[in-house]
Amino acid sequence: MSINKRIQYIIDKQYSGNKSAFSKVIKVGATVVQNIVGTRKGKPSYDVIEAICANANISAEWLLTGKGSMLKNETDSLTPTHTQDTSCTELSSDKGTKKSSNKQEDDVKIVNIGNLKSPEKRMNAQTINLYDFEATAGLRELLDNRHANIIDTIKIPNMPKCDGAIHIVGDSMYPLLKSGDIVFYKEVPVDVQYIFYGEMYLLSYNIDGDDYVVVKYIKKSAQGEPFVTLASQNPNHADKDIDFRHVNAVALIKASIRINSMA
Repeated sequence: MSINKRIQYIIDKQYSGNKSAFSKVIKVGATVVQNIVGTRKGKPSYDVIEAICANANISAEWLLTGKGSMLKNETDSLTPTHTQDTSCTELSSDKGTKKSSNKQEDDVKIVNIGNLKSPEKRMNAQTINLYDFEATAGLRELLDNRHANIIDTIKIPNMPKCDGAIHIVGDSMYPLLKSGDIVFYKEVPVDVQYIFYGEMYLLSYNIDGDDYVVVKYIKKSAQGEPFVTLASQNPNHADKDIDFRHVNAVALIKASIRINSMA
């Protein structure tokens, strides 16, 4: 059983399947919980795991490994298994190389995404925050609170202005993007008039009380506005039409980074 399934088991067993009640108890946003146990199957961050163990009386050993009892004893505690290196990473978009305080050599591929016809002003150098998206309560909160949940910074030259970067999960945009890649984004107004059809976006929307966060191409819908079509790069994922009025946050994807460790 994966950690995602164990978290779903906690929700089913202790909260009668009520994800909202579970998220309130562990003090984590409902969108974060949905991203973990929903179709995305996102990997829970350390903060989320700690919150589950601390607030829901769950054994850290059971949650992480499946061993032992689900409910913890009074002496159980969650011990970090790794530390986050928050040293600034510098990347060259021309040569595709990485300069870092780490000794490890990595193969870094930077891809500019988008086909906007009007030329964009490029920054000689900018420092972009890399966020822990799973620790936020969704895309809207991430865009509104840019000083929280920063796990690293990335310096990259010769690229359009960006508001931030996150790791993505899932394979809907494969092979252009794969799970674990970093995407850079720029927030745009939540108005269909500001959408460049055919471009790739990071967006969140709500349907029947369920929140979704996706990276998709936004295309014109045969139903006409306010509907749009969310399209994937991976042909195994079907297109989906949504009412754009259900969208609560949207950002244009500017570029991506794929780091292949050579160590």
